[in-house]
Amino acid sequence: MSTPNIQQLLQQAETLGLERVDAHWLLLHAAGKRQSDRTWLLAHDDVVLGADVQTRFSTYCQRRLAGEPVAYIVGSKSFFGMDLQVDNRVLVPRPDTETLVEWALSLPAIRTVLDLGTGSGAIALALKHVRPDWEITAVDYSAEALTVAQGNANRLGLKVEFVRSAWFDALKTPHGQARFDLIVSNPPYIALGDPHMDALKHEPQQALTSGKDGLQDIRLIIQDAPTFLNSGAWLLFEHGYDQAARVRELLMLQGFSQVHSKLDLAGIERCSGGQWLASE
Repeated sequence: MSTPNIQQLLQQAETLGLERVDAHWLLLHAAGKRQSDRTWLLAHDDVVLGADVQTRFSTYCQRRLAGEPVAYIVGSKSFFGMDLQVDNRVLVPRPDTETLVEWALSLPAIRTVLDLGTGSGAIALALKHVRPDWEITAVDYSAEALTVAQGNANRLGLKVEFVRSAWFDALKTPHGQARFDLIVSNPPYIALGDPHMDALKHEPQQALTSGKDGLQDIRLIIQDAPTFLNSGAWLLFEHGYDQAARVRELLMLQGFSQVHSKLDLAGIERCSGGQWLASE
């Protein structure tokens, strides 16, 4: 039996149930090439790769078929034009989250920013990459996640202050606390018992679920945020596909103004936020 060439390897992977783009990325990784080298695969589809590459590719395919994200297998994920290193200590950055970044970048008069639940550092680093003059603090409760985020910051040469904290807890001091022009957060927002969790079993569960309705952490952040916001500052969230109306209601009940939502690329209300105007 002849040894399969690149085209045949990819066809075999698709027959097993892998999506075409996943098969391409996994084979490139097995061959020690970058994701941007997909044209190399097309131009060399009749090439027979070494046995070691084929063995690695087979292993990667089995991991993907078991539900492991491609980003964990290859060790990186592109986000807002940056290449972030990721593993199972952090969530895989999603394209939907770029909606939150774009909203934040569109706001005027921003200088100081707080990113709550930074994970891989995706949001904080994207903001710092585009707005190097912004002073950005990023917090996460997971020390392991902060290790990943700091590593990404170091590789990208971006200066962000990382703090281990359960939301605002570590930012409170006897002498008062810092105030920010903008707070952004992609917090856990999936309800306990949600059937979608089966597809996310490889990712850190504490970064995904938030109480019976998925809004427990968003409630806590909205409740405490005014103490950490300058007058005129903004609080922006990413949330679930069906949570926008409820998040807007929570923001308005807390006294935020200009409360509205933003659509993601699929036309779903993916992000909601409001402006805090301190009473005189």
